Amino acid sequence: MIALAGSGWHLGDPVPVELLPEWAELDDAERAACSALGIGSVAVAGTASATDLAAAAARRALAAAAVSETEVDVLITVESRAPETLVSSDATRLQAALGARRAMAFSVGGLGCASLAPALLTAAGLLRDSAVRTVLVAHGSTPATPRRYRHPVTLNGDSGGALVLTRTGGVRVRDVLLETNGDYADLFRVPYRDRPFAEWREECSDPVAYSFRLAVETRNRLRDLTARLLARNGLTAADVTCYLAQNLSLPSHRNYAEVLGVVLHPACAANLARYGHLGPNDTFHNLHGAAVPPGSRVVLLDASPTAAWSAVLVETDDGDDGTHLL
Repeated sequence: MIALAGSGWHLGDPVPVELLPEWAELDDAERAACSALGIGSVAVAGTASATDLAAAAARRALAAAAVSETEVDVLITVESRAPETLVSSDATRLQAALGARRAMAFSVGGLGCASLAPALLTAAGLLRDSAVRTVLVAHGSTPATPRRYRHPVTLNGDSGGALVLTRTGGVRVRDVLLETNGDYADLFRVPYRDRPFAEWREECSDPVAYSFRLAVETRNRLRDLTARLLARNGLTAADVTCYLAQNLSLPSHRNYAEVLGVVLHPACAANLARYGHLGPNDTFHNLHGAAVPPGSRVVLLDASPTAAWSAVLVETDDGDDGTHLL
């Protein structure tokens, strides 16, 4: 079990979907699907890179936790879907930007929007070492292509998110479960070697597999993961204060609700409509905006078409000062 000492966020300014440069380029089918997502605007951060966004969020998280850059023992970067350059290190680039010179820095990821789960699992393992006191997890989320619209999945916004993780504290990550299936490794892809960036487009190699076979497996996986998460922590559904999920679309939120038999916390729909999909930052950003009473237990769920599924159990103390989780 690990604790959240603080979090930080840096989001681009909301831009109405109809004002995005690509809106006029969408065909009728794409425009209809895009309009049904439940996203009114997306966060746009101009020319800021993923490292810029992650660094801004990390500074805010460290300030919230009253921790200096020099006190960070480990810096874990949740990798971008499209690194700024090949061969070079985004993890040590972020380390230099922050001035966290004594930290050990590296990246985890490879699971799309479910990539925060391996970062949490890694942090939990590192914090078993008595020499490690503070782990900083950070991610900058930007689109992998010039287009923000990922047909027929979602619209990507720009964001930075960071968590300061320690051993003790009033907000605890009590458990993390993660499952993957390599059968879908190439379901979504962006060919890039033989074309300039302006021509990069995300492709779905099998729309039927995405819409039906993966959809059914996702429902089963999320249902089973949630049941296993609660059972191995001695809890029942009645012990959960609320559920939070990633922000892909309103239809995906309805799918979560049907699987769980409950309505997601309103913070999910509000952030979806205003900012769009923020990649691995979604669930903890939703948690940040969800006002819950002290003594709450919250389940965070993620699914990625790579495919990967995760379930995280977070709880707060019964103290009088914990009206917000992060």
